[in-house]
Amino acid sequence: MSNKASDSLHKLIKSMTKPEKRYFKVFSSRHVIGDQNNYQILFDAIDKLDNYDESKLLKKFSGEAFVNRFSIAKSRLYNSILKSLNSFHSNSSVDAQLKRNIHCAEILYNKSLYDQSSKLLNSAKKTAIKHEKITTLIEISKWEKRIIEKDQYEGIGASDVDAILKADSALTQKIAIHNNLWNVKSQIFQNLYARGKVRSEADLADLKRIIDQVVPANTESKMTAENGYLLNHIYSAYYYGTGNFEACYPYLENNIKLIEAKPHLFADEPNVYLSVITNAIYVASRLQKESDALKLIKKLEKPPKIFEAHLTEDLELRQFAISMSTQLTLHIQSGKYEAGVLLIPQIEEGLVKYEDKLTSIRKASFYFNIAVLLFNLKRYNESLKWTNQLLNYIDIDTTTDLHCMTQILNLIVHLELDNKSLLPYTLRSTQRYLQTRNKVYQFESIFLSFVNEILKKRQNTSANDLYTSLAIDLEAIQDDMYERHALEYFDFIGWARSKAEAVIAQD
Repeated sequence: MSNKASDSLHKLIKSMTKPEKRYFKVFSSRHVIGDQNNYQILFDAIDKLDNYDESKLLKKFSGEAFVNRFSIAKSRLYNSILKSLNSFHSNSSVDAQLKRNIHCAEILYNKSLYDQSSKLLNSAKKTAIKHEKITTLIEISKWEKRIIEKDQYEGIGASDVDAILKADSALTQKIAIHNNLWNVKSQIFQNLYARGKVRSEADLADLKRIIDQVVPANTESKMTAENGYLLNHIYSAYYYGTGNFEACYPYLENNIKLIEAKPHLFADEPNVYLSVITNAIYVASRLQKESDALKLIKKLEKPPKIFEAHLTEDLELRQFAISMSTQLTLHIQSGKYEAGVLLIPQIEEGLVKYEDKLTSIRKASFYFNIAVLLFNLKRYNESLKWTNQLLNYIDIDTTTDLHCMTQILNLIVHLELDNKSLLPYTLRSTQRYLQTRNKVYQFESIFLSFVNEILKKRQNTSANDLYTSLAIDLEAIQDDMYERHALEYFDFIGWARSKAEAVIAQD
């Protein structure tokens, strides 16, 4: 294998759980070469490496014959691991079980055991219908047709053929609806991830153009649970992006009800349920529905038991990211900063544990909210550390609102620390950044103008006047649907008012 493939082999082995590794040892024992099992020897050696180093392996096995064709040995090991994982997880999901049954039906068909093949296909079909596995039903239909064709349609009438066409058409319509909804959903989220919430008429027009592509289903029968979920997901994301939480919340509630009513249809993807709950908690808190938020947190902490069978490392990662970010946000919004600080060690541990698997946006969100939390506790130097780490070390798209708000928060921290020597440079840096971003909204202009006035503060202008003026200017835009999103990241108005009051108290 190439160097990239070698790295892939190391990553694959390191991703395996202890039960998977034990199973591989049993599985690979069937492939003994000579007196030794080269698969197991090489597997163990790679598993012991924290970082992949092929030179160490070549040195370690310098006397072994397989070293002469090392790339072939690694390739065979990689394929053997995949085969063992396939066998180990053959019953891990409904999809895996259905694929196995269809393959077995194919084997029986090829042996001319048509009755047995048909019986197995019928059993698989019932399971696929129960779990709404549309693409699997199409695959089953293909084999059912082949069984019909092998006897030249004996016992099959015109009405039977028409019924098959009608059933196939219904399946393809559901797939067409799914493809449309998935495409619209993906466009909306790509837009939101790249640009953040709507901040202009142009942003709103882009989202509206995307959501207008939704093709409504003519009948309820065309809407599978997954399609229903996608439809709710699309509109909840759309209204979230436009800041209309009142309109967003019912769609989130619809999805929670849908999943809880048919948990077996989502059992293979528990992260879907957790994500919907998390989003609902955030929106409920924004709408000041505290009792709803508390009930939802309990659901998050104790999801339906059917999901427990599908706990994976990926789900563990998602639970960490979702649970910690949700709790952190709620503590900030409710002003329970000390409680939020208690989460920081757990978050730091998770950031190290999942460093390579957390997205840059997720990491940046943690860094920003921790900075806000520490700022509210007047631990400004610690807050500055987190904003600096985000700006200097987290690789996120600099056009995102999160990156912009971190620049602004960084300025505020320097103001609190009275870093007069650093403030002019930080202000110029932020101004240059916003110019390259090509998105200087009213909020950013107001704030940068304020900082500029603070730096050159004229004798006839007091600090109280400047902070009071800032608060008034920000209050004037807080109801603007495009500008108010900036005020959700940090309580800029509350900070300006408190600073004005502090100046009066000092005087």
